[in-house]
Amino acid sequence: MTATHTGPAHTARQEWATGLTVFGAVMLFLVGLLDALRGIMAIAEDDIFVTTPRYVFEFDLTSWGWIHLVLGVVAALVAVGLLRTATWARVAGVAIAGLVIIANFLSMPYYPVWSVVMITISGFIIWALCVVERGSLSDLSGERTPRDG
Repeated sequence: MTATHTGPAHTARQEWATGLTVFGAVMLFLVGLLDALRGIMAIAEDDIFVTTPRYVFEFDLTSWGWIHLVLGVVAALVAVGLLRTATWARVAGVAIAGLVIIANFLSMPYYPVWSVVMITISGFIIWALCVVERGSLSDLSGERTPRDG
C-alpha cells in the first residue's frame, strides 16, 4: 500500500493572492531599477534635471541622486524577497514603496512627470501588497501539487 501525499488544493483566492504578490514584486523591482537609474543620472550629470529656485524642500541634486539610488537598490532586493513569499518582504515592500512616494514627491520640481508616474506605480504596489491576506500565498516556485479530486 502506498500513500500519496497531496498538498492543499489551489483555490481561486490563492491564485489571486499569488498573482497580486507577483504583480507587486515585479512592479517594485521595476520601480527600484528606474529609481536607481534616476539616482545614477543625478549623481553623474546634474544638468539633466531642471532646477527650481526657491523650492521649500531644496536639496543638492547629488543628494537626491544618492537617496534615489539607495531606495532603488533596496526596492529591488525586497522585490526578490517578495518572489520568495517572505512576510518580511511584504512589510518592507510597503515601507519602501511609501518612501519612494515621499522621495518622488519631494523631488517633483526636478522631474515632475516622472515623479507622478513613480508615485502612481508605488501606490499600486502598496495596494497589491496590502490586499493579500496573511497565509493565503501559494508557492511561487512554479511546482504545482496535484489537486484533490
